[in-house]
Parts: sequence; structure tokens; C-alpha cells
Amino acid sequence: MKNEIKKYLFDINEAIDSIENYIGKKRDFKEYLKDKMLRRAVEREFEIIGEAMNRLDKLDSELKISYKTQIISMRNRVIHGYDKIDNEIIWGTIVRHLPILKIEIYNLLNS
Repeated sequence: MKNEIKKYLFDINEAIDSIENYIGKKRDFKEYLKDKMLRRAVEREFEIIGEAMNRLDKLDSELKISYKTQIISMRNRVIHGYDKIDNEIIWGTIVRHLPILKIEIYNLLNS
């Protein structure tokens, strides 16, 4: 695996870890909604994940990552549709899709 691919996988992994640290073990959606700085921090990490995923896809479109297209689309929505961000969609992504992505990235980094 090329070093450039590993770098983007590492960046995604680091962004996932950051999101998990920001929201903590409690994972309280109401608290998330109340904290603008937390929401902005999570959104920024999703921007990083989406941009790294976009670059990965250009380097190797055969990488087995679930929801690759949706991840890139989310990045575009967060950046370009900043005034239309749906916090429930962001939260649902954290709860349902981030754990899967974390495992896939871990497996790719360690293969």
C-alpha cells in the first residue's frame, strides 16, 4: 500500500478518534445540540474524513470502504451547505456509521 494512501487512512482514523473523544462515552444527543462548539468540532472532523476519503478514492477507487460516496457527499454538504446542516443526520452518522468506518479503516491500516 502506498504511503499516501496510508496517510489518508491515518487522517480518517485520527478524525474518528477525535469525534469519539469529543462526544465521550455518554453520547447524549441533547448535550450535542446544546453545545455549538462541540457541533462545529464534529463537523470539522467530518470535513477531514470526507476530504481524505475523496483523495483516497482518486488514488485507489477499489478500496473496500462502505458508504464511501455518502461520506464524500456529507463533506460537501457540511462545507457548502453549512446553513442547512441537519444535526440528526450528523448524530445518526456518528452512532450508526462511524463504528463501521472505524473498523474498516483499522483493517486497511493493518493489512
